Amino acid sequence: MTHCFTTDRPLRFGDCDFSGTAYYPAYLNLLNGVVEEFWTWLGWSWHKVIPSEGWGTPTVHLSCDFKKASLMGDLLTFRLSVLKVGRSSLRLGHTIHCGDEQRWSAEQVLAASHLATRTAIPWPPEVRTRLESLLAT
Repeated sequence: MTHCFTTDRPLRFGDCDFSGTAYYPAYLNLLNGVVEEFWTWLGWSWHKVIPSEGWGTPTVHLSCDFKKASLMGDLLTFRLSVLKVGRSSLRLGHTIHCGDEQRWSAEQVLAASHLATRTAIPWPPEVRTRLESLLAT
């Protein structure tokens, strides 16, 4: 799978349970930060788009598979792939590694949403064009 966006996140004390093992809700918070960084990399940062253009990208579906535990201090590499661009949806694939070892993976569906009405909207044409240019092969 082609990865269009990669970023690293350290696993910190607050991301772990008492044993020093990654706590899955923290994983999801890290994943959300990666998706936010992805949108900024695309040119549509949430802190500008949400208040000025009134649309956002809520998650409408998320599935995760955990392969091996991660520990406090691990440096996790998040690899994001654009799997499908729909009229108002976006399916992303995520693989998360520590070094060469995959720790977990996720598939996520985001929806373009008008924030005032909480309804789906088509992707703005320039956003759609950019997303489609990143489709995984």
